[in-house]
Amino acid sequence: MGQGRLKKILGYLLIMAALLNLPSGPAKAATEMGVTRATLKNGLRVVIVRNTLAPVVTTQINYLVGSNEAPEGFPGMAHALEHMMFRGSPGLSSAQLSNLIAAMGGNFNAATQQTVTQYFFTVPASDLEIALNMEAIRMRDVLSTETLLRRKRGAIEQEVAQDLSNPQYMFYSRLLNVIFAGTPYAHDALGTRPSFQKTSAKMLKDFYKKWYAPNNAILMVVGDVDPAVALTTIKRLFEPIPRRAVPARPKIQLQPVKPTTIEIDSDLPYGIAAVAYRLPGYDDPDFAAGIVLADALDSRRGNLYGLAAEGKALAAGFDATALPKAGFGYAHSEYPQGQDSSALIAEMKQIIDAYVKSGVPPDLVEATKRREVAEAEFRKNSISGLAAEWSQALAVEGRNSPDDDIEAIKKVTVADVNRVAKKYLTKDTGVVAILTPRKSGNPVASESSRPGAESFASKETKAVPLPAWAKRTLDPLAVPTSKVNPTVTVLANGLRLIVQPETISDTVSVYGAVKNRPELEAPKGKEGVDQILDELFSYGSVKLDRLAFQEALDEIGAQASVGTRFSLQVLSDRFERGVELLGDNLLHPALPKAAFEAVKQRTRPAVAGRLQSPVYLSQRAFLQAIYPKNDPTLRQATPDTVSSIELESVRAYYEKVFRPDLTTIIVIGKVTPEQAKAVIEKYFGEWKATGPKPVTDLPPVPRNKPTATVVPDRSRVQDEVTLGQTFELTRQDADYYPLQLGMNVLSGAFYASRLYRDLRENTGLVYSVGADLQSGKTRSVFSVSYACDPPNVAKARALVERNLREMQTKPVTSEELLQAKTLLVRAIPLSESSIHGIAGGLLDRSLKDLALDEPIQAAKRYKDLKSADVQAAFSKWLVVDDLAQVVLGPNPK
Repeated sequence: MGQGRLKKILGYLLIMAALLNLPSGPAKAATEMGVTRATLKNGLRVVIVRNTLAPVVTTQINYLVGSNEAPEGFPGMAHALEHMMFRGSPGLSSAQLSNLIAAMGGNFNAATQQTVTQYFFTVPASDLEIALNMEAIRMRDVLSTETLLRRKRGAIEQEVAQDLSNPQYMFYSRLLNVIFAGTPYAHDALGTRPSFQKTSAKMLKDFYKKWYAPNNAILMVVGDVDPAVALTTIKRLFEPIPRRAVPARPKIQLQPVKPTTIEIDSDLPYGIAAVAYRLPGYDDPDFAAGIVLADALDSRRGNLYGLAAEGKALAAGFDATALPKAGFGYAHSEYPQGQDSSALIAEMKQIIDAYVKSGVPPDLVEATKRREVAEAEFRKNSISGLAAEWSQALAVEGRNSPDDDIEAIKKVTVADVNRVAKKYLTKDTGVVAILTPRKSGNPVASESSRPGAESFASKETKAVPLPAWAKRTLDPLAVPTSKVNPTVTVLANGLRLIVQPETISDTVSVYGAVKNRPELEAPKGKEGVDQILDELFSYGSVKLDRLAFQEALDEIGAQASVGTRFSLQVLSDRFERGVELLGDNLLHPALPKAAFEAVKQRTRPAVAGRLQSPVYLSQRAFLQAIYPKNDPTLRQATPDTVSSIELESVRAYYEKVFRPDLTTIIVIGKVTPEQAKAVIEKYFGEWKATGPKPVTDLPPVPRNKPTATVVPDRSRVQDEVTLGQTFELTRQDADYYPLQLGMNVLSGAFYASRLYRDLRENTGLVYSVGADLQSGKTRSVFSVSYACDPPNVAKARALVERNLREMQTKPVTSEELLQAKTLLVRAIPLSESSIHGIAGGLLDRSLKDLALDEPIQAAKRYKDLKSADVQAAFSKWLVVDDLAQVVLGPNPK
């Protein structure tokens, strides 16, 4: 749960908001192409989209209020209220809410943006009424008392500390402040510690009363539901809630952008340079042209990406986001630690200027439009993703449906794109941002890993009676019937093909992997050869060079990635051509000499930067703490090993690793097993393996000893703590299942689990905490991770240790056991509510040599387990006194 900033520099981008006053009236339903709409008498807008991919439904309630409406001096007001919405409402306590969420599979979240606050649940379709009832109760009122806020304030402040420790978030927030200075857009929803300390429960309750009204909300329901039945239920639950007057919105008066340079210290292993410009907002008629412009600039055929292809940058591209009255976009490049960023900034400006002067190539514009249209079809492949798309379109952008943007994009001309480029990408409005990686020092042994004299009284977990309308959700569960029933074929060359037909969209997705282990397969002294090979795939095949290969993908609107893990998303009528391109790139990579030199040139300094990165050093410190000195996982690439790699080394590594008898391919979508087999066999059937299979399983390891390590990171304000140990348990061991059941008692059900209750709910020491067990064929790693203020590391660890010891000395309660079982069993259909989730599960189980229906088999085992089994497994495998501890945080004083 958080304020929903999707910070996208290389993976993070804020989904921002647009806000319109929405009409209300009598509840009249209208249905078009599987979409049912209605506006209730109290003004609540309802949209129901039927999607039968899995027996699952997502509800998403969008309150049309965000950080824009926060009072002066309280930028995180909407965010704080989002947190308080999980503290309960009259008729539904926080404990009841948490237990119900766990009982329905635990898949929920919330997000506060600048103009919208969203709450979403993804649950089994049979539980739709329960989810709707919860949201109706929360729409009526919220519990906001000083006692509850005092308990919640610590977790909110820890979320602030978490983001302030993230250089990508700092980049984003500073960019907002410069580009939208003097407007509510200048800050996002996070808030500040001082403002939260001044925030009172009454202020939050008043904010709720002003904005959380049915006539200021949109309810999305997407999934395998009967629309008429769902609408009847919604009317019964929501229509009695009275409408309320909604205050006026703040006005946005944009000021001219002043050229500015933003400089930020970073703990990333590389530097980032960016040049940002204002772009059209959602309300602007040029918004669609702005989308096409930004995506064309980000194309792998574009000149920005060419900076990376030519070895001048580690990576490069263009990202963009929008608000109602304006948006912004930025060209960005990664560069090696220690390199001056000025040359890259100058090159990016020159590239942008050249596009402005000469125009974006027409074929690139048309390719971008084709890709946008295809992506709209791909978005149907996830129930929760489709709900998010509809919410974005209606509540954020003020559209009638997601198709509105697509239709607008189809009408964009080359002249439109070039006009927008000339208007917005001007030299005198560019904002430069530089994230400079700084050395923080080497890891050091800590004097003590133990919490010392800290002591906390144990509180027994008490059963909480549920509302009468919800009690049935905690009844003993039958093992669900999975809709996933794939056809499995092993080709003559040993390749394993798994086909799962789905008709939810006119698309086919291909996911594949070559089972490999670089730690065991890379020649000694050539560490990093796998990284170089992985980057060389992007340079095309023997038949099609880098640009020609990308152009061929663009012609069919396909997306593809190639490496030891590879994928393809393509429209169903272009399936064969997509597989032909995928197979050509995977089986006949070009591996050109010039590209090899460029990749090697940028890999060497990238590796050097990684070896000095605090995040990497903390990860390595943990591996060194739990594994012996000669363990293969401790091998690492260095500048010297990268320098020693020749092109022939890369080719030899490719021949050794890439073989059909270690490969699994999943084909899922609008295709029959016969069609899929014929196409895969046509383009992968001649692939041959040579020589013996390489070893891909790590050796067993002894148990670790207790250690404590501190890794300094001067860019952080918060300590990130990892506790863990390794032991001999394998994935095939029967104890794996009671241990996983115990993991869910500890942290699987958010507030309804022990670690969240003790470290977040009761003490406010952390924002998030998780227990995890990773098991393979030869070893297991148990870990607990959390982040907190530096003075609280020992306090939090004391609570973790107390909980672990209780798992070993006391049986978990019958209520906790049932809740953990319910969570694991209900998670099965939820995991199959997207094409990506189905394929990912099948691929993972295939690579681990597990039965493809293992989740169903596991559910049967979980159902029979008892509290004594969980206690025995924790007692047998876990040694609390031997936990290794690694702390990544501010320089110790």
